[in-house]
Amino acid sequence: MHFVKELFDNRKLIMNLAKSDFKTKYAGSFLGIIWAFVQPVITVIVYSVVFQCVFAQPDIGNVPYVLWLITGLVPWFFFNDALNGGTNALLEYNYLVKKVVFKISILPIVKMISALFVHLFFIGFTVLIYAICGVIPGFTALQILYYMLCSFVFTLGITYITSAIVIFFRDLTQIISIVLQVGMWFTPILWNIDNPAFNLPESVRKILMLNPMYYIVCGYRDSLINEVWFWERPTLTLYFWCFTGLTFVVGIFVFKRLRVHFADVL
Repeated sequence: MHFVKELFDNRKLIMNLAKSDFKTKYAGSFLGIIWAFVQPVITVIVYSVVFQCVFAQPDIGNVPYVLWLITGLVPWFFFNDALNGGTNALLEYNYLVKKVVFKISILPIVKMISALFVHLFFIGFTVLIYAICGVIPGFTALQILYYMLCSFVFTLGITYITSAIVIFFRDLTQIISIVLQVGMWFTPILWNIDNPAFNLPESVRKILMLNPMYYIVCGYRDSLINEVWFWERPTLTLYFWCFTGLTFVVGIFVFKRLRVHFADVL
């Protein structure tokens, strides 16, 4: 609880640092912060063209495949950006880590809020694409806020672990990049786990559903496409929060145990 209170007490500093981080990330470039949105948009366009036009993926349910795809990519982009940024937060702000009076526990969350700015843009972008395609999300779209919270808390717990370990084991950054590349296919995001054409054994399907990001990606699609409330999936919801709570507790424990050595190593 002391750890959470520390974050709450420094909420203004966190927001100021997050805004500064977002702006300075692209400082010096001609287009500035526009680059934060260009790459994900291009990625969405490429995936959409490849899977919708080249491989001619059929509609899923009552929506075009491209809408189903974009809805899954949006939370994954945030997870990818926030995890990479949060993992390297202490390395990037090493000059603040060496200051005895500075609350270094706020640095991973600063990077996550910086990534959240882009995420909010892409939620708006997704709703715009839905409108262009003539699909109007129902009232369940409001629970996107709930799944944003799920994604934020889950990713924050992981980044407290990775940001502490990466100081002593720099190769972790490369390992995370590989895990994210593979994880995108095992979530799943680009293919439908319920598609009978894949003929997945029920045991394999249940294993894939144990991935916490499956709950979040599925939740975004439930909100915008399936119109299913999160409490209608009680087993998945309970499992997700138990797993996330354990991850967060372990993350705080690892961070607190290792931070006394951060300044010496850096």
